[in-house]
Amino acid sequence: MNLKKILWPETCPFCGKVCADGICGECRKRVDSLQIKEPTCMKCGKPVSASEQEYCHDCAHTHYYYEKGMAMWLHKEPVSTSVYQFKYHNQRFYGKLYAAEIAAEKGAQILRWRPEIIIPVPLHSKRKRKRGYNQAEILSCELGKILEIPVCRKLVKRIRYTEPQKKLGNRMRKRNLEKAFAVTHSMEGVKSVLVVDDIYTTGSTIDAVAKELRKAGVSKVYFLTISIGQGY
Repeated sequence: MNLKKILWPETCPFCGKVCADGICGECRKRVDSLQIKEPTCMKCGKPVSASEQEYCHDCAHTHYYYEKGMAMWLHKEPVSTSVYQFKYHNQRFYGKLYAAEIAAEKGAQILRWRPEIIIPVPLHSKRKRKRGYNQAEILSCELGKILEIPVCRKLVKRIRYTEPQKKLGNRMRKRNLEKAFAVTHSMEGVKSVLVVDDIYTTGSTIDAVAKELRKAGVSKVYFLTISIGQGY
C-alpha cells in the first residue's frame, strides 16, 4: 500500500470525508444534480427557463468581449463551499479532481472550440504572495495536461491591485477592473484561446481579460469555470 496515501488519504472535496474514489457516493448525487443542463444561455452557459430563450437576463442586456463559455456546476452547496476551500484554504489538490470532472463532461465541447492555449485569470502579485497560489492557474494546468492544450501562465498579468469583486455591485465590478489586466505579447494570428477561472458571477473579470486579449489580436475568447451563478 502507498505510504503517502496512508499518511495523506484522499478526501471528498465536497464533504471532507476520506474517500478513495475522489467524490463520495452521497456527494456524487448532489453535485451531479448541480451539473449545468440544457436549456442554457447561448453566451455564458447559465441555465435559462425555456428552450426558446436564447440568452439569460445579463447577457441579453450586456455586451461581452468573450465569444461564449460554460461552467461545470451551479454555484450552490456543496460546490460553493468546495470552491471556497480550493480558493482560500490551500486545498490545491481539489484542482486535479475538478479538472478530471470537467474534462470528462465538457472536454469534447472545449476541443470543438479549438483553443490554441489556456490562460488562467491572473492574481495580482500582492494577492498571490499572500495566498501562496493562484487557484485558476492550478485548474488550468491540470486541465491542460488532460486535454493536451498548452497553458500560458504569464501571458496576461494583473497590473492593478483591485478590491475583491464579491464586495461590489454589478456596475462597480466593471469599474473596479478597468485597466486591471495587460497582455504581455502580441496575439496577432491567434484564433482561439480558453480563459479559465473558478467562478462566473457577472462575468466582469473574465470579460476584462477577454477585452485585453481581443485588443492584442485574439480572434475568439472562450471561458470555462468550475461553477456559475443561477441564470434567469
